Amino acid sequence: MICGLLLGVGATIFFLGKPKSMAGVRIKPPDSSKETSGTVTVTIDEKFFDSLLGTLFQKLGPPQLKLSQNESQTPMRPAVFQNACNDVVMLAPEDGEVKTGVRFTGGKVTAPIAFNGSYGILGRCTQFKGWARTTVELSFDQGRQTVFGQLNIDEVTLDDVSPIVSNLITPFVRRSITERVNPFEVLRVSQLALALPVRASGGSLKAQVKDVRSDVQEGSLRLYLIYDFNAEKDGG
Repeated sequence: MICGLLLGVGATIFFLGKPKSMAGVRIKPPDSSKETSGTVTVTIDEKFFDSLLGTLFQKLGPPQLKLSQNESQTPMRPAVFQNACNDVVMLAPEDGEVKTGVRFTGGKVTAPIAFNGSYGILGRCTQFKGWARTTVELSFDQGRQTVFGQLNIDEVTLDDVSPIVSNLITPFVRRSITERVNPFEVLRVSQLALALPVRASGGSLKAQVKDVRSDVQEGSLRLYLIYDFNAEKDGG
């Protein structure tokens, strides 16, 4: 269960996907005025993500995200240069003092992303590096019994490039990440559904997640899985 959450937020945000809007309903904080029985709490901290990303870099290598191809035929990118660059953004462990990771602070899920890459622009192959300041919003689709994440880029900073080049490359980086990724799957709560046979009663007890709430504390995230219980007689 925890591995699915970690992989969803910490890793899949850097792989290709189709552009989609937020799935399901945005997850809200816990409601203290409502009954909390029938709730399972999952708590994770930032160290899990640090271990996940450390293994990712060491065992699999830096994930690569192909830059958006929509501009490939514009005058800014002559055909002769289209194969001269990889036209990719690669995740990096760090950029200066910024380390790639997932952080829980100020009531938000944030994900600083360090990266480097190359892009053919202005008649030359431009190498670049930098980092993005992002936030992650969580949503729950009850019908699909899945928690999704939505990555929002707040700011992209490129190192040691002129303002003109930065203004040209930054939109490509921003759009390639957000359009090809969102929404990404975080946790399939359908795997946590219950179906317990009760032979003495001649039936079965079933439970399915009907709502998910979240609470971001300093350094940790709590997910509250709220179950709906039902019972069925055999043959009913």
